[in-house]
Amino acid sequence: MDNIAKTLAPKFNVTRGKVRVTFQALRKQVFFFLVLGLFGCFSTPVEFDGNQAFRFLEEQCAFGPRNPGSEGYLRCRDYLTATLKQWADTVFYQPFQYTELKTGQTYELTNIIARFRPEAPRQIMFGAHWDTRPWADQDPDPEQRDKPILGANDGASGVAVLLELARLMHRKAPPVGVTIVLFDGEDLGVSGQPDSYARGALYFAQNLPVPKPEYAIVLDMVGDAELRIPIERYSYRQNPELVKTLWKQARELKLPAFRNRLAYRIFDDHVPLWKAAQIPAVDIIDFEYPNRYTNYWHTQQDIPENCSAASLKQVGTLVANHLYVSEK
Repeated sequence: MDNIAKTLAPKFNVTRGKVRVTFQALRKQVFFFLVLGLFGCFSTPVEFDGNQAFRFLEEQCAFGPRNPGSEGYLRCRDYLTATLKQWADTVFYQPFQYTELKTGQTYELTNIIARFRPEAPRQIMFGAHWDTRPWADQDPDPEQRDKPILGANDGASGVAVLLELARLMHRKAPPVGVTIVLFDGEDLGVSGQPDSYARGALYFAQNLPVPKPEYAIVLDMVGDAELRIPIERYSYRQNPELVKTLWKQARELKLPAFRNRLAYRIFDDHVPLWKAAQIPAVDIIDFEYPNRYTNYWHTQQDIPENCSAASLKQVGTLVANHLYVSEK
């Protein structure tokens, strides 16, 4: 009989009154172990600092547009690298080239990769793109359409959440190994040719520099002040169980931005991860920025003033609790 069984075993004593006392002790012991079990099943939600994440968003935007080859791009690359090196076990670059189709220019691009607990037997992945679009081609003002965007939401927001997640993982080691990939070359594409987008994710998937993760969660356009995140259809096709788990967690955590309905199909970084490497990836994205009636996507209105710390907090709360509670 093991120690717990010995502890729980009742000691019968025929002396009047002592049987009752013995069973009272047993009842207290059973109650103690029941409570212990309950606390093991329902952990306290992990606190995610949305204000700090918003500061990370603002710090990226302070460099200006981060379109490949620009001064802001180079300065932001160094900032992201130095920031992650404070917290990750290892940080390294995955360089690659891409010739974009609009102007024919060839760019030297860089995926930034940070690893936490690389020795762990189980490995998962979080990703976001850090580059911004060189052209505001959806801007209502034709004179603005050849200018680069600031990319507060489409670029900085997903990265901001992952930087704060990295800070959390430095303070408290994650229960599994985690790779954060900041993809480059996501926004160099041209309309009507989806394969011209998400080039960094494709290169990563075709040339895996780390052990293949069990799955990936990609964050994109998650800072919208009017945040609404339905289920993206490619995500549900690629990893339906993870989608169900995440959106169920969002309901339990009372995160109203997450809408339990299927919506649009978006060719984002999660698609080449699955197509090229069979990494079952899910995309958390609010593509209607700020809503179905107005568009800030790929315009000069993609600025910090149209994003919010509260939105980053909702998304960060979900991914942090998924990591520390679901993967416990």
